[in-house]
Order: sequence, then C-alpha cells, then structure tokens
Amino acid sequence: MNRPRLRQLSVAIALLSLALPTQAAVAHGNGTTTRTYTASTDVIANPERGFYHHTETHYYADGSGYVPLDATTLRNFRTSENITQILRVFYLEKFAGQDRLDKAYLDKVRADFTTIRAAGVKAIVRFAYALPGEGWPPPTPYGDAPLARVLKHINQLTPILRQNSDVIELVQEGFIGLWGEGYYTDHFSDPTDPSIVTDQNWADRKAVTDALLRALPRDRMIQVRTPYMKQRTYGVPTGTAGALTADQAYNGTPLARIGHHNDCFLASPDDFGTYLSDPIQLDKDFVAQDSKYLPQGGETCAVNSPRSDWPSASEEMARLHFSFLNTDYNHDVLDTWADGLTVAKKQLGYRFTLVNGTYPTSSRPRRNLPITLNIRNDGWASPYNPRKVTLIFQGAHHTYTTPVPTDPRRWLPGTTTTLNLNLPAPPTPGTYRLLLKIADPQLPNRPEYSIRLANQNTWHPTTGTNDLATTLTVTH
Repeated sequence: MNRPRLRQLSVAIALLSLALPTQAAVAHGNGTTTRTYTASTDVIANPERGFYHHTETHYYADGSGYVPLDATTLRNFRTSENITQILRVFYLEKFAGQDRLDKAYLDKVRADFTTIRAAGVKAIVRFAYALPGEGWPPPTPYGDAPLARVLKHINQLTPILRQNSDVIELVQEGFIGLWGEGYYTDHFSDPTDPSIVTDQNWADRKAVTDALLRALPRDRMIQVRTPYMKQRTYGVPTGTAGALTADQAYNGTPLARIGHHNDCFLASPDDFGTYLSDPIQLDKDFVAQDSKYLPQGGETCAVNSPRSDWPSASEEMARLHFSFLNTDYNHDVLDTWADGLTVAKKQLGYRFTLVNGTYPTSSRPRRNLPITLNIRNDGWASPYNPRKVTLIFQGAHHTYTTPVPTDPRRWLPGTTTTLNLNLPAPPTPGTYRLLLKIADPQLPNRPEYSIRLANQNTWHPTTGTNDLATTLTVTH
C-alpha cells in the first residue's frame, strides 16, 4: 500500500471513530483492543418482559361485545410507558353452548393480531368463556364449556395461533372456569365444591393442556394457574425435585413448555390458593427452579402487608424470576411500592448489560477473529422464547452478518455470560463497525422486537442493533 492511500485510510478510520459511541478503550500490543461499556439506568422497552396492560374483549350471543384493539393505543404503550406487551383475553360467551366458532368471530381475532404486529408489541393470550355474576361466591352455573366443545374450539383456533405465533409470546391455559383460571367451573370439578377434582376431571384438564401444546409451535410455551396443575397433570412432585432442570430446558416436552401465572401474587400466605403444598414453601421452591427456564408472571390482587410491601415483593419476584406483571391491577398494592415501581420496570424479565469486549483491530479476509464479550443479566429472569444472535460487520460498501453460537435463554439472572467467539472476518477488505443483534427469529427485520442492551450510546433503534464501539480493518 502506498503512503497516500495509507494516509487516506487513516483519515477514514479516524472519522469513523468519531461516530462511535463513547466507551473506555484499552489498546493491546497484540493487535487487540478491550472496550469497557457504561451501563444505562434507563427503563428500556424490550420485548416480552416488564409490565403489561390488561385488555379483554367479549362476544355475546347476538354477536355484540367485541372491541377490537387500537394500534395507536398500543404504540403509545411503548412510546409513553415503555410497555411492550398486553394480556389479551378473548371471551367466548356465545360459544359456550355451541361447537362452531363463527367466521365473523375468527376474523376479529385475526384482525387483533394484525394490529398487535403493526404496533410492534406482543400478546400474552388467554381464551375464556365466562366472568362471575353478581355476589360472592359466584353463583352456578358458571358458564364455561365441556371438554369436547373446548377441544373443538382449540382445533378451530389452531391455524390462527400458528399463523400469529410471531407476536404471541405465550398462551395461558384459559378455557376452564371463570376468567379461564381453572377453578369455578361447571365441567372440570364439582360445581358445588370447586375444591373437589376427580381423576376424570384431571384427565379432562390434561386433554385441554395437551391440545394447547399441540396447537402452538413447539418453541412456544403455555402457563397454568397453579403449580399443582402442572405437578398433578404430568406426574411430578413439588419442591425442587420435581422442577425443570437445565438439561430438560427447551427440549420441547410438556414439562419444558408449561410455566406459571400467579394472578393473586402476594395476596395471602398461599396467594388465595395458588400454593397448595404443605408446607407452602415446597411449591415456591418448585416455581423458583421451574421459572429459571419457563415464563413466570401475573398480577397482584390484595394488600397483605408486610408481604405485599416492596421489600418483600421485590425479593420474591427476583426469587421466582418474574418476567411480567399487570400494571392495571391491583393499584392498592402497586401504589404502595413508590420508587420500587421504577425498579420493577427495569428488572422484570431480562436486562442484559454489556460489560466489556476484546476485539482484534485488523485481520486478513476470512481469517478467524478471536472475540470475547462479557454480558451481565441484571434482570430477574431470562428470555423464555428463542433469540437469534448475530455479529454484524458494517462497512461503507459491504455489510456481513455472522451467527453467534449462543442462547440468551441461558443467560441467567444475576450472572455474567462470557462469549468466547472465533468468527470469520469479512471477505472484502475495508473498515467495519461491529454491531451485535439479538433478534426475534420470526421478526428479524422488525427492530422493535430485537433486544436492546442496557448500555449508554449503543442502541440503533432503526436497525435493532447494539453498537460495540469498535472497528475492524480488513486488509489484503
């Protein structure tokens, strides 16, 4: 290379460096550089984690009651509140007494998923037949459907669930009982005493769970309302002995696809019947281990000081790896958390922070590049759906993308994951900026669905990439 060309290259590198995020860097004599990154304190709108808004819609016998989702409202959740997800409860009142879901209803459900996708958010999905009537305990009949009808309805919903699995983060079991929570039911326990559940009732419940698992792609999970529902249905004991292990995680079996939603979180010693073990701690131990690899979330429903106070609540959400919580209910509880709400907005689910990285500064084309990245998870949980991680070499004229062999679902909370990579350099000489992308494999070109690292001055919102603040020069 002649001196004028070398000088031009030096100027180009200097100008590119000015555009890089400001991060501390240490150059090494062996042709590498180490960059230390500054953590952000912001609340970050990352997908499939954080607070959610509750939404529901109905469909009565005369076809009325369906209120479609509004894309502007959903976008505002993200832009104004950093909320990226909703609970969408589809009530099926009209169909509790008939086998066939009509086309008008199915079209409305499809349209809702189109709106969800357009708004760049995701949905926790539940189907249910009935809400309680006047008085408490709720009067019978409750209004849900028998097993054979539920299975026919799931079969008709299956194409919609599969076609829209990209914006469905998970499905709650639903269908059974009031609110779809599995308790006050005409067909899956004794209606006069819901605590009496026969062996046949349990077999019927398992048929619903199995049908939902079949309806969804193998990498999508469901949630059941209590730990015992999973334990009893699939024959595992409570406590850590029965919970999912790292070796079992993500293998596609029912045990690896069934998480938990606690919709009376913190309300009483047993969370109004959520925990049924004796002692209660066994069920909590079960969930604490299970939720390392499965989705855990829900809502608060009653003040129960001191357990529902922030110090206790935050400790329990961390231990049980909460990924999401209802922001709309119960405000009697949430309003007592004060500044803790901001902490929860940051730590519900995953929060990946890039600590440092060591990179080569130059290479020949296609030579292997030794790269080390340290990424800390400061959240309470890990992602529970698959992620596609890539390293992007962005040049002035060419951009190359290389898969990174790692699974962010295993970047556990409270730990730092070290990625020791050996990736090929771009085939074309030039100067390349290095970017890291943690994309949704079903929505790789939608930046709203990529994961933003919790660092300062690294995020590119138009591309969904994280700038590693370093460049690589590839020479002949």
